[in-house]
Amino acid sequence: MRYTPHTAADKEQMLQAIGLSRVEQLFDHIPKSLRDRAGISLPPGLTEVKVKRRMAALAAKNATPESWHFFLGGGIYHHAIPSAVDAVISRSEFSTSYTPYQPEVSQGTLQAIYEYQTLMCQLTGLEVSNAGLYDGASATAEAVLMARRIQPESRRRLFLSRSLHPQYRAVVSTYLKNLEDTELVEVPFDESGATDIESLTKAMDERAMCVVVGYPNFFGVIEELAPIRKACARSGALLVTVTTEPLSLALLKPPGAWGADIAVGEGQSLGVPMALGGPGFGFFTCQKKFVRSLPGRLVGETVDHEGRRGFVLTLSTREQHIRREKATSNICTSQSLCALAATVFMATLGKGGMRRLAEANVGRAHDAQERLAKEAGLAPVFSGPFFNEFVLKVNGLARRLSRFGIERIIPGIPLARWYPELQESLLVCVTEMNEGEEIEHLVRTFSGD
Repeated sequence: MRYTPHTAADKEQMLQAIGLSRVEQLFDHIPKSLRDRAGISLPPGLTEVKVKRRMAALAAKNATPESWHFFLGGGIYHHAIPSAVDAVISRSEFSTSYTPYQPEVSQGTLQAIYEYQTLMCQLTGLEVSNAGLYDGASATAEAVLMARRIQPESRRRLFLSRSLHPQYRAVVSTYLKNLEDTELVEVPFDESGATDIESLTKAMDERAMCVVVGYPNFFGVIEELAPIRKACARSGALLVTVTTEPLSLALLKPPGAWGADIAVGEGQSLGVPMALGGPGFGFFTCQKKFVRSLPGRLVGETVDHEGRRGFVLTLSTREQHIRREKATSNICTSQSLCALAATVFMATLGKGGMRRLAEANVGRAHDAQERLAKEAGLAPVFSGPFFNEFVLKVNGLARRLSRFGIERIIPGIPLARWYPELQESLLVCVTEMNEGEEIEHLVRTFSGD
């Protein structure tokens, strides 16, 4: 394929079409302070070797888990990835795979997706899984649209927990922006950091379509799903759970066992590197009775005319395959390579290994929280049980963060940008990758301010 660069005339014509006079105007939405720092000063005439050295030196300024201490969570998690994952997904049969339209030449890809679906059903406790979606946020929005398809037109009130990931809530709001018949109701959280059950129960009526809650939620708190399920049953609403840290499901009671109708989330923590926040993949599971409304693709097992085991696309109701107005989803991707990584990750660890890894996360996170409270004097903001994330009140947070930069530590995520009532609150995540000396360094740095 030839590379044909745009001429000056081409660029001028494109700019006129979008009403701009300069290419730089395309980046005006980026703060000027960041644009001023973005320039790369490279003198003309440098050799390839010198350019590589300059770029390597620039890249070395980035904060990475190898050179910094990361206590970041909030939807993307730092976990150990077995070497077997890269070894398998790097095989050309998978790295070049595409939509398996012809099952007779796509058995490897189809079987890999089938195994992925099986593992996700086991992890979430639900009966059906699709082949994966773009990410956790879009999977959440797709779950809401699925609930809208299932429920009658008289039910168009969506109850969205405010303790759900704020970016997920923003994506759901965007999806619903032009659906004038659907009302979005945000449910507050209580002092435990979980969904306020009393407020939810009072607000729900015969117009309730579904309730969407995090499990665990954005604050790391493990939601109590039994009373929410009870409220849904009373009003006729569907229960949708959203999990951004699926490793937690190796230890927690799965959503299906709580009676969830749909369980979705982000699968990145299952064998996919952080990679500056992506790529990841969205997982999507539901009760079997809703399978006809399932977005995306579904791979099934069958036998051929000689009785041999085989795999096919059993359900594929995306706009790529059927008329747009009948499609259950307009996202034409399944993130199959990332889903394959999760499949290898889960199969390599097995049920026992997944549980032990989850227990290690719980142990280290609770130990860190206790030490930060006792030795550094930081107060936990919420009282609810948590998995590997927790929120702390940090007086003088902005000042302290500058000190952590000197120490090459990223201690967590400030929450005030999304929750004005949580000023000087920090979301801290501790995984198996945070060794004892890292936690000691974190505690010591907080204590020394």
